Amino acid sequence: MNIDMNQLRNIIVSAAKEELMPRLARVKRGIKADGSFVTEADLAVQNRIASQLKEHWPEIGFLGEEMSSDEQRSLLQTGQPLWCLDPLDGTSNFAAGIPYFAISLALLKDGAVELGIVYDPLRDECFHARKGEGAYVNDERLEAHPSGVTLTQSSALIDFKRLPTELSVRIVSEKPYSSQRSFGGVALDWCWLASGRCHIYLHGKQNIWDYAAGHLVFQETGGHSIDLSGEPLFVNDLVPRAAVGALDRQLFDAWVDWLKIPRS
Repeated sequence: MNIDMNQLRNIIVSAAKEELMPRLARVKRGIKADGSFVTEADLAVQNRIASQLKEHWPEIGFLGEEMSSDEQRSLLQTGQPLWCLDPLDGTSNFAAGIPYFAISLALLKDGAVELGIVYDPLRDECFHARKGEGAYVNDERLEAHPSGVTLTQSSALIDFKRLPTELSVRIVSEKPYSSQRSFGGVALDWCWLASGRCHIYLHGKQNIWDYAAGHLVFQETGGHSIDLSGEPLFVNDLVPRAAVGALDRQLFDAWVDWLKIPRS
């Protein structure tokens, strides 16, 4: 399947500049049936990108976050290649004018992620990866290097609100890291982790459109991840995943051991 990455990047970047950015901090949030937020920006970006993807690659199906769960489930069950789009990762941040949000697009094929793009319009950073070909931010290759820090010295990116209560309490009371952040955008979380902007990661609930593209960027940089239950993180399904990750192998092993995650 021949996908021109530059052409794909242009579609995402133009949608961000023309549909997303003019609405920054100027839209009201609505609440979907699952309790998550949506704005007119989410819908405008999804409609525009879906239309352009269909124009250029009509043989590939389209799954967007703002579709119904029945539509999404039906599409995943067809077995056909699918674009998987989160038109606005970090909707709450965007609506409030907090500078941490992105457009995230992945290509799913044969039950795996073939390529992914995460575009941060405020920093003009386009993270992208193709399976087996490495990861990039704009045109610079992302490379993993030993962090040189221990678990107790690490900077953690943790979303507490979706974690089991007992685990949250244990983390707060024992604090296995040096400092902690929570930014509110899964796709960028994975890309920032791949860039070495934080060391360890924990998030209790990620949907496929949230993590598919960013996680591929992270994997292609050499990062390590697992589900909180000990299973591989990516599944070609609508079931939300609890994500654990670290770019550095030694830190990852120490983090997984501290979390008491079973490994085969």
